[in-house]
Amino acid sequence: MTDPIITIEGLSKTYAGGFQALKGVDLAIRRGEIFALLGPNGAGKTTLIGIVCGLVRATGGRVAVDGHDIARDFRAARSRIGLVPQEISTDAFETVWDTVKFSRGLFGKPPNPAHLEKVLKDLSLWDKRSEKIMALSGGMKRRVMIAKALSHEPQILFLDEPTAGVDVELRRDMWQMVRALRDGGVTIILTTHYIEEAEDMADRIGVISRGELMLVEEKSALMRKLGQKRLILQLQEPLAATPPDLDGFDLELSSGGAELIYAFDTQAEATGIAELLKRLAERGIDFKDLRTEESSLEDIFVSLVRSRP
Repeated sequence: MTDPIITIEGLSKTYAGGFQALKGVDLAIRRGEIFALLGPNGAGKTTLIGIVCGLVRATGGRVAVDGHDIARDFRAARSRIGLVPQEISTDAFETVWDTVKFSRGLFGKPPNPAHLEKVLKDLSLWDKRSEKIMALSGGMKRRVMIAKALSHEPQILFLDEPTAGVDVELRRDMWQMVRALRDGGVTIILTTHYIEEAEDMADRIGVISRGELMLVEEKSALMRKLGQKRLILQLQEPLAATPPDLDGFDLELSSGGAELIYAFDTQAEATGIAELLKRLAERGIDFKDLRTEESSLEDIFVSLVRSRP
């Protein structure tokens, strides 16, 4: 494994009113990965991002960005980060070009019109470069926020709920661009309410709840370990109840008794499907169709968060 580009150790944050937003979070983000941080509202996602980006002061712990301590060496650490916050905040009276050019200058970078042109073209903003921000649609303003975050050529890009409230086309364009950035060596950390995006995009997934990091897993391992499969049998005749002599199987009836659902472990050596079908046939319970479903990342996420005391 390569050296982590972000190291978070024992990070805690308690606000003035006594609310503990983060509780001893440890996390290492790998260079060049797409890391998705999932959690319900108020879980601590935005606070965590705010501390790493130097916008929020931690109560305890430390953060290093590419070897630079965010508290002791703020400028060097922050210059490596691009941040696209949830809220759209730009100077409405500036043009797109001036806004992005100013953002680059804030980080002490020399002018590079060619880089800014590429960023704007990648985000389908080039034709809008002379327009004032106030004249743009919400989706275009969101693109400007991303262009600002990329203006100083950061090695790390934070996307905090980047596609909340944007249309499907923009969402698709955005993820295409994120993949291209990752292919170019940029590390991406994203939070999202659209869990299917994390399922589609992320290399690793972290789940945070009530300020604690519950788990960090490779996405594929998480899906394998916590994913369940279900066999759904569409019955010829509805059942009033599952046969009592089949209690050894994890069965439930749905659709008014017309469907029999069997949950099985994908990791088990034997799924039990063959035995179940044999036992049903012996009892004269016929089915006209069958299909399997696999639990999504959303199902896994919901079950993890619900399982907390």
